[in-house]
Amino acid sequence: MSVIGKSGPSIRFRGRSFLAMTLVADVPMEPWFADFDIWLQRSPGFFTGRTVVLDLSGTAANKAEVERWIRELASRGVRLIGLEGVKPSMVDAAMPPVLRGGRDATLAIPDEISAPVAEPAKPAAPVEPVNLLVEQRVRSGQSIVCLEGDVTIVGSVGAGAEIIAGGSIHVYGTLAGRAIAGATFGAKSRIFCRKLEAELLAIDGVYRTAENIDDAFRRQSVQVWIENDALRLAAL
Repeated sequence: MSVIGKSGPSIRFRGRSFLAMTLVADVPMEPWFADFDIWLQRSPGFFTGRTVVLDLSGTAANKAEVERWIRELASRGVRLIGLEGVKPSMVDAAMPPVLRGGRDATLAIPDEISAPVAEPAKPAAPVEPVNLLVEQRVRSGQSIVCLEGDVTIVGSVGAGAEIIAGGSIHVYGTLAGRAIAGATFGAKSRIFCRKLEAELLAIDGVYRTAENIDDAFRRQSVQVWIENDALRLAAL
């Protein structure tokens, strides 16, 4: 009697790259979380559905401290997909994995004994920005995201609304919500608006909340940029 072998299911694997936000921890932990809580109050739901990696370089000395960072962030609704800047011996199977390749090899922290790992190829940077044009008012509660380039709003941005751009943000009206630029293209990005009433301004992770914006710039045409690692504002 002949036996006919039945082929099993085909298992397919594909290599893909996904954009993740890296949250850089700092010490002491308590003041860092105090500032983080202020950010969350200004941007509720900002981390909802986002892929987040925690960079613990120079901040966690042992597994217990890593676990505390993860626990404190989880209590604030931040779910991590990976860790950077920690030794593999500090992480167990119940914790997010240690990611490699997202930074220069000289900054990686290897375990005490580890086999050499070939440096992965760096992902190609976007060749040409893909810009987004929104020809209407952005209402409270709405979120406009374009990580591939600039965002231009022909209208106003209401209080409680959020604009996130890989490059620069241009608002040809009142900016009363949150504007977060430079998510992909970094500190060279800028924010421009016809009338400034913003709750939060941020470029490449450097930000100012409403309390830290000089009254002289309120209700004025303003541009925002980074200079010497600080956020600068000037009237247009």
